[in-house]
Amino acid sequence: MPRTKAASRRRAAPFILGALGVVCFSLTFPTTAAAEVSFNPLAVGVGRSVVAAIPAIIALAVRRQPLLPPRETLGRMLIVVATVGVGFGLLSALALRQVGSVHVAVIAGLIPAATAGMAALRAGERPSRGYWGSLALGLAAVIAFAAIQGGGSVRLPDLVLLVAITAGGLGYAEGGVLARRYGGWRVICWAIVLALPVSVPVTAVALIADPPRHVALSAAAGLAYLGVFSMCLGFFAWYQGMATGGVAAIGRLQLAQPALTLGWSALLLGEHVSLLSAVAATVVIIATAIGRNAKVERRPVIAAEPEGIAAEPEGTAQPAADYTLWNATSKSPTS
Repeated sequence: MPRTKAASRRRAAPFILGALGVVCFSLTFPTTAAAEVSFNPLAVGVGRSVVAAIPAIIALAVRRQPLLPPRETLGRMLIVVATVGVGFGLLSALALRQVGSVHVAVIAGLIPAATAGMAALRAGERPSRGYWGSLALGLAAVIAFAAIQGGGSVRLPDLVLLVAITAGGLGYAEGGVLARRYGGWRVICWAIVLALPVSVPVTAVALIADPPRHVALSAAAGLAYLGVFSMCLGFFAWYQGMATGGVAAIGRLQLAQPALTLGWSALLLGEHVSLLSAVAATVVIIATAIGRNAKVERRPVIAAEPEGIAAEPEGTAQPAADYTLWNATSKSPTS
């Protein structure tokens, strides 16, 4: 019996971590909208990475880890920086200037499809037909919603969101692969630090060119949340969940994110959730439930690690205790 319970915990742990990440991300669009009351989209979309640098550097310092990733990972790390570190936040912030967070939340239901596609292309994973079928159900609801909301035509904010979603899917897949070896928390911290040469000057120019006239408490809190949770702590759980449970398997949990965001938008921003939005979100949740147990084949990681940085144990070979965000084995040999 104890072995059965331990095995159950091991299977559930990646999904719990992924769910924690989704909860953090579900507040991203409402807090972005709140921050844009006082700050311009460029300052919000890129500035959140600057805010995230504070907890990221502290985390690396406390764990006695290098501020920069190993040289052989730079190619993939730069993709994470460009997509998750800068691109997704900036593009979604621009879109939120023209449409409400409720609309953006439902369109963002496409992110799991983008993540699964990128997992097949970049992470060596092969989702089954059942997996793609469950995603197709959710995607059909999202596409129908966008078409009805747009009066039968695709609007510019929707195009911007599609680019953002593609970028986010690529960043999630690349980060998930790196997290298999280095741990989710270390990957996102490195990405945030690598982004600083771009994020700091861009944010400074944005604030100088269009300074906030009156910084509301809600706007400041929104920007702080984006930096600390959406950009940093949420990824600790998200990347570790994908590393241990698979990029595509955990990525599909984001199908539930639109429904959560709808709730936050109504509660925090007072936005109206139409019947159409609620129906689309409900279908997306049903698709998540149907596809939860679909098979996804994964390619094992067997590459050796550079000196000074200990690898994270791979997938199901880990004992239950090793699924924690601050894995004791993640310390370097010199710590």
